[in-house]
Amino acid sequence: MTLAELDALHERSAGEVAAAADAAALEQVRVRYLGRNGLIPAIVKQMKDVPPAERPEFGKRVQAWRTALETALAEQQQAFAAAAPVDTPAFDHTLPGRWQSLGKMHPVSRVIEETAAIFARLGFTVADGPDIETRFNNFTALNTPAHHPSMDASDTFWLTDDLLLRTQTSPVQIRMMTQHRPPVRIITPGRTYRRDTTDATHSANFHQVEGLYVDTKPVSLADLKSTLAHFAKAMMGPDAGVRFRPHFFPFTEPSVEVDFSCHVCGGKGCRVCKMSGWIEIAGAGIVDPRVYEHVNRARGDDAYDPSKVNGFAFGFGVERVAMIKYGIPDIRWLYESDIRFLSQLA
Repeated sequence: MTLAELDALHERSAGEVAAAADAAALEQVRVRYLGRNGLIPAIVKQMKDVPPAERPEFGKRVQAWRTALETALAEQQQAFAAAAPVDTPAFDHTLPGRWQSLGKMHPVSRVIEETAAIFARLGFTVADGPDIETRFNNFTALNTPAHHPSMDASDTFWLTDDLLLRTQTSPVQIRMMTQHRPPVRIITPGRTYRRDTTDATHSANFHQVEGLYVDTKPVSLADLKSTLAHFAKAMMGPDAGVRFRPHFFPFTEPSVEVDFSCHVCGGKGCRVCKMSGWIEIAGAGIVDPRVYEHVNRARGDDAYDPSKVNGFAFGFGVERVAMIKYGIPDIRWLYESDIRFLSQLA
């Protein structure tokens, strides 16, 4: 092929680009000249047959042709794209927005919220305190003896000799009594920490709700029983039953364990309640007079004279109530943030 023939092909390709009627025709021109089996690649392969004297100029003109053709094709493609009709409709600002569903409340948060609402109707207010507590508030003021196993490093997260991560929310009750005169009627929901090995029913970090009612008026065990019976029916349903069993806690005397009737089997006995018909929920009792004595020493007065005040206290695990109420067999499910599980509790 001579240089004159090469120039003629260059002009012909330019004319075909200009004459292309649409993008499809333009693509045919591109394939004809620049495709894998196109004319320009074929000419490049035949350059070995061009006389050596003409080969440099021949190669220069082939490259110039390729560059010019690619540029012409790109410009024509842009022209076709700009002239093409736009199928996308204009945005209608009057259309209502698309509703995005809200997240679901976590079972633990839901139980705490329901508990606060139930006790608010009985005159209880919500009190809060720090997660890091003192030995006095967490143990001493609650009449816990120095040799009690709960104070061991194997059971409690000690930060210093005096500071620890609270093992219960009862220290908030001590704080309230040292800061306020009776009457005191509070519940204290919050996080607690114990050195428990995590399994289906235990966790090192969990939530408790504890309650305290102290007054200069008579407060009896019957008041405690009626309060917790009302809570059971409000939380678990009108058919829920309650029973009280004698027990021991350092900060209450007398002390009781509180069981709710199994809502799964209606008290008939099943796997959940271990065929007993009852599920252990809370610990409770009449506040031990020695607790008042510790509070008075901290206050520096006798506002909580054991001969003039009396009251009751109770406490239960929020996760335990949530597991029973919603039929959750494993406490770890509550903290895995699995949306498939949480969405079922809407």
